[in-house]
Amino acid sequence: MSAPAMLSDRLLRDVSRSFYLSLHVLPEPVRPQISLAYLLARASDTVADSRAVPRERRLALLRAMREGDFHPVSELAAGQALPAERLLLQSLDSCAAALAGLADGDRALIRSLLDAIISGQILDLERFPGESSGGVAALASDGELDRYTYLVAGCVGEFWTRMCAAHLPAFASLDQEAMIGLGVRFGKGLQLVNILRDMAADLRNGRCYLPVAQPQALLDPAFFGAIREDYRRWLDTALGHLDAGWSYALRVPPGLWRVRLACIWPIWIGLATIALLRRSNPLDPSRRVMVAQRRVYLFLAQSALCARSDRLLNRFYQGLRREATG
Repeated sequence: MSAPAMLSDRLLRDVSRSFYLSLHVLPEPVRPQISLAYLLARASDTVADSRAVPRERRLALLRAMREGDFHPVSELAAGQALPAERLLLQSLDSCAAALAGLADGDRALIRSLLDAIISGQILDLERFPGESSGGVAALASDGELDRYTYLVAGCVGEFWTRMCAAHLPAFASLDQEAMIGLGVRFGKGLQLVNILRDMAADLRNGRCYLPVAQPQALLDPAFFGAIREDYRRWLDTALGHLDAGWSYALRVPPGLWRVRLACIWPIWIGLATIALLRRSNPLDPSRRVMVAQRRVYLFLAQSALCARSDRLLNRFYQGLRREATG
């Protein structure tokens, strides 16, 4: 493995957490492009969340990234508390060079993906008051929430589908329109699970992604009873999206077992997270829901053993889904 490839792999492992598993298992014809896209999107997310510079400067940097200029972002590297994020921002010129070296079609897909994701991050910064304001704002409607989840994650399902179809002949033989529709819902579902899990932390940063009438009141965990039924409805929506993701995964031909596994793992982790959220108070900042690492390892082993069998995979999925239904 070359030095740049080793650096890229180390960066992916350090900044992508559990999603590194899916990136690492992808087949070689698509792994470099999808991994590079992830690093660039993760860098823009780091810019959006950085407190090293004022909001207006972050917005300017995000707009520059959306136009393809990554170089100014390196000015934020020194202000990052996490070494992996510091290294990521320091490495953006190398990532930009790698992007420029891709085939035209691959580069266009990544640029389109970044345009959507960064637009969502800009919307986020413009919509919410920010961590230092002391206030909390909420999205206005379910439709606005659905649009946001598309911009920051649903578009990833579309990108993933188009990239796989461009490089994997067996994938290209699938109904691409149907796969894109399922892929968009897949991404939305994963993002909605993250939103529902991270409510307490987001509220303390001035953000309420759920359309509620009194977002400021959600800073008090005792207020959860007032939104419990709506919260369960959003959990059900996330579950429905993951069902679409499951249909996506099983439509992938068994011979593309690496792509199957890359899809299966986040779905199973998402279902296990929903099951935990059904039994928790997501407004309590002292209790962050997270699937135990030992259970993640169990998912890896179970799925690897039956990746080519729809029947066995469905047996595991239905068991997890029953847990997530509550």
